[in-house]
Parts: sequence; structure tokens; C-alpha cells
Amino acid sequence: MSFNKQDIQKALETITAPGEGKSLVENNNLKNVVIFGNEVIVEITISNPTLQAKKKVELEITKAIKSNVSENIDVKVNVTVEKPVVKENSNPNQIRGKEIPNIKNIIAIASGKGGVGKSTITANKAISLAKMGFSVGVLDADVYGPSQHIMFDVEKARPLSVKVDGRSKMKPIENYGVKLLSLGFFTDPNQAVIWRGPMASKALNQLIFDGDWGELDFLLIDLPPGTGDVHLSIVQALPVNGAVVVSTPQNIALADAKKGVAMFQQENINVPVLGIVENMAYFTPEELPNNKYYIFGKDGAKNLAEDINTQFLGEIPLVQSIRESGDVGHPVALQEGTILEEAFNKITKEMVAQLLKRNENLPPTEVVRITTMSGCSSVKK
Repeated sequence: MSFNKQDIQKALETITAPGEGKSLVENNNLKNVVIFGNEVIVEITISNPTLQAKKKVELEITKAIKSNVSENIDVKVNVTVEKPVVKENSNPNQIRGKEIPNIKNIIAIASGKGGVGKSTITANKAISLAKMGFSVGVLDADVYGPSQHIMFDVEKARPLSVKVDGRSKMKPIENYGVKLLSLGFFTDPNQAVIWRGPMASKALNQLIFDGDWGELDFLLIDLPPGTGDVHLSIVQALPVNGAVVVSTPQNIALADAKKGVAMFQQENINVPVLGIVENMAYFTPEELPNNKYYIFGKDGAKNLAEDINTQFLGEIPLVQSIRESGDVGHPVALQEGTILEEAFNKITKEMVAQLLKRNENLPPTEVVRITTMSGCSSVKK
């Protein structure tokens, strides 16, 4: 049996670095390979300090070498945890990682409260961006109630497995010029999704890092309501450029929206909030478009944005056709020359304008790595 270092390195090109989305070789995790007869010692460094990550990478390395080189090789893996550099005067509880080079801007769409139309806003923003000429992807991270696959009329589609640089990846489903990955593609629509936080986080990491997204100008992430495990997992896994918070005008929704904004502004997370969108701002009958009925209150989200010094991105009226279009998988932003298309176009342009300001005034996007439980505590007021 004859093999060399190049054979071992080639085998390790199929293994993804924990939480990085790149192979061990591509990400420079592989530090050394030593060969003594039939024994191979592999030395790697990883930034994920968990025992689970260490064991996982050890097993994957052993399996890859035995499968791709020889079953008779005695593999020993030495894993070292390399602490990312903490810059002077930076927050010691917040450690920064690397950006994802093929995705230029990652924007989280969130809400403190369910039922405010966050998924509808996400779908129509994505289509508005695509119509402007951007390459756009949507990650449906609402693990307990995914809906983007319905809104994009691809409910029965299933992502295909493709080989990218020797690794199996999921090819996103594409419709209306938008790439989409959703847990809705993999779950039974007639059964409840009952997952604990770690299971949901693992599933999301697979969608993020095992998805063949290609080059994207924007990746919009449709987050679940509230402030919980999934939100922390996203900011720990992805370099989120900014967040958009969706609310309706009434006080009960605004109280939760304020918590959603505060979560992103927490010192250990520190994701810029690009602004607030007021959904269902007023009811307008389609046959009487000039009539406005403020059934949930008036200017609630707009006033909240002023109170907490956050940009107000605009308002979307409550119109029956928005619901109807979403239900049949044909979002209203696809329309041409209508009031609704103009409304979604306006809030999308405002979001892009705020993003440009953010990118000019703040450092490049980075991954947030929370290293103490203080980063997971209740949101500071």
C-alpha cells in the first residue's frame, strides 16, 4: 500500500470545517500531516470549542481517509482549538469570525411577535430586490412554521443534491428570480415540528452551509417570531449585515417589536438594525383605494422608530389581495404599476439605502461568536 500527503489532503477536501462552510484544506484548518508506514497523524485547528465539534471532525477525518485512501490506514487526529483574536478595547464576550465571500449582504427579517406578516414582507422584499436586478436568496429559518415554499409556489419541490468541489450540497429551489431553501421542503405539512433548540440549530446550519447558494447580492433570512435559540444560532453562524424588524401599529405588537430591536442591539450581538416596517398600517378596500381605516392604530411603528432612534422604512396597507396572492404563491410585488408594488418597492429601496450607509460607516460583516452565557441573557433595556 502506497500513499502520500497529497492523497491525505485530497481526502480531507471533502470535509467541512465546523461552522465555517469551507473545507478543512480551503479554510487552512489542516496544519500538518505526518506519515509513519501505515499510520497517519493529522493535525488540525478549529475555532469551535465544543466537544461535539471535536468528535465530529475526528470521525469525519478518519472516515474520509479510510474511504478515499485505504481501509488499512491507522488514523490519529490531533485537534487543537484556536481562539479567535480579540481586538484591543473590544467586547471580551463577543468574538468575531470570518465573512462568507460568496454572499455580499445578509439581512435578517425579524419580529418580536407572531402574526405581523414578517414572512409576507420577506417574500415581497426578495422579489422587489430581484426585479431591481440583484441576485437574491431567501433562507426560511422559521423552523416551526415555514411558509416561504408556499409563498413562492414551490410547495411540492424538493432540492436536488449536487457536487461542489467534491462535496454534496443542496441546490436551492428557484422561482421568480429568487433562490430558496426552507425546512418546509423536508417536513411533513400535516405534522407539527417538535424540535428542541439544538435540533433546530443543526437543521439551520445544514441549510446555510450545505446549500449551493452561489453568488448572491442579498440573502434574506426569515426568522421565527420572538428572541430565542434560532436567532442566536443565526448570528453565531452567519455574518449578518443588518436586521429589519416588522411590526403592526398596535401597542401589544410594538412592545414585542421593541424587544426584537433590543435583541440585535445587545452588546454581545451588536447587529445593526436597518429599520422598522409597519405592516397592516391601515385597511384599504380595493374598490375604494383612497379610503384608509386605521383599525390597529395609526403610526405606531413610525413613532417607535423615532423613540428608539431607528429608521422607519415605510408602511404596507392591509389589503385583501396581499393575503390572496401569498396563498396562491404569487406575491403582490410581482405586479407592475400597482400601489402595492410601489409600497414594497419603497420599503425595499429604503432598506438598501440604510444598508449602504451601514456598510460605509461600519467594519466588514463578521460572524458573532458568543463565548459566555452573558451573551444569552435577557435583553437589556
